[in-house]
Amino acid sequence: MLSVLQRVSEASVSVEGKIIGRIGPGLLVLLCAEHGDTEAEADALLAKILKLRIFADDNGRMNRSVTDVGGGLLVVSQFTLAADARKGNRPSFTAAASPEHGRAMYEYFLERARSSHPIVAGGEFAANMQVSLVNDGPVTIPLNVAPTHVATEVSG
Repeated sequence: MLSVLQRVSEASVSVEGKIIGRIGPGLLVLLCAEHGDTEAEADALLAKILKLRIFADDNGRMNRSVTDVGGGLLVVSQFTLAADARKGNRPSFTAAASPEHGRAMYEYFLERARSSHPIVAGGEFAANMQVSLVNDGPVTIPLNVAPTHVATEVSG
């Protein structure tokens, strides 16, 4: 699974002019499932997000997690994170999960986040969304969990 985290002072997501998700201080999580991603990968990514120390401690150092500071999570599906623009001028999105699998993974991630963290809001899968945020820092971090479905080559 692919994600981009943005530490925010506030963030919201709207569909057709109506705000459907909003948080105060916390993390905006842009999330993309790829072919073959599993629930285990979603769990691992969520665990990493909740423990990632990117909030300031009393000395101004990034030593606290979103859990430590009681921040919110705004989780927004974004298949374009799987873009491959190495060839030509039009990105390819072939690495992104099918809409059915992408929806299932997004909903699973959102449900697990809501059961693991007290403040969680979400977007609407496959909708045209407008995301508003105030990036705090700015702090923006790509965070990906290595897929378990990709075989690794062992040299001997």
